[in-house]
Amino acid sequence: MPDKILIVDDDAEFRSELRSALDCYQVVEASSGKDAMHLLRKPNDIDVVLLDVMMPGLSGTEVLREIKRLSPDLSIVMLTGYSSKDVAVESLKGHADEYIEKPPDIDKTKEIIDRLLQKKRGGPDACAYSREDKIEQVKRFVERNYQKKVTLKDAAQAVFLSPKYLSRIFKEQTRMGFNDYKLRFVLIRAKELLSRTGFTINQISDQMGYQNAESFIRIFEKLTGMTPTGYRKQCRLRRQKIRNNSSKRKIR
Repeated sequence: MPDKILIVDDDAEFRSELRSALDCYQVVEASSGKDAMHLLRKPNDIDVVLLDVMMPGLSGTEVLREIKRLSPDLSIVMLTGYSSKDVAVESLKGHADEYIEKPPDIDKTKEIIDRLLQKKRGGPDACAYSREDKIEQVKRFVERNYQKKVTLKDAAQAVFLSPKYLSRIFKEQTRMGFNDYKLRFVLIRAKELLSRTGFTINQISDQMGYQNAESFIRIFEKLTGMTPTGYRKQCRLRRQKIRNNSSKRKIR
């Protein structure tokens, strides 16, 4: 199953040539930053984005910031037609993973893409075809798209399985249903935001993909036995207790 690459560039001829050169991957295209964001806001299995810096409308650096806000773990390689250190530095400050000057060296481009794919998978074993590997792909798909309305059908399409079959083997492998896994992951991320950030409950609810805070609060309380506000207070009290104990040890 080939890895999926998104090429974002307003030059149709360039996209076509690059797509042909990267025929070892599954390649999709977007002719503008707006089109790219429209695609990425939907559930997807994009592994790496090749993003042009200079485009009409939204610039590449603006799209970069928006992608990182939406999908922080998505790998992005900036494409620049200028041998400008300033552009490269700006891209890397925006948390791009790499940058490549146009016209790109295809071997170098493939090397960078493969390195990013290997890093994402935690090692050089890039190809995954077994049932266990497909379940891991589904987990990554859920974790990458947890802020969106990801369905079992979306995940099944990403790994070329029927929803019914995926549902069965997912439960066999993980001991939980697909929706239960998705909810558990959302809960983990919500707890991280509640304990480590100053975001409001409304802001966290929005980041978790809920249409309103009431639904988020209801689900959170059902799964944890406490409200998000109660959980946040508990985390603060725990940190204060640790600080107090640390101060007492220093005094002694």
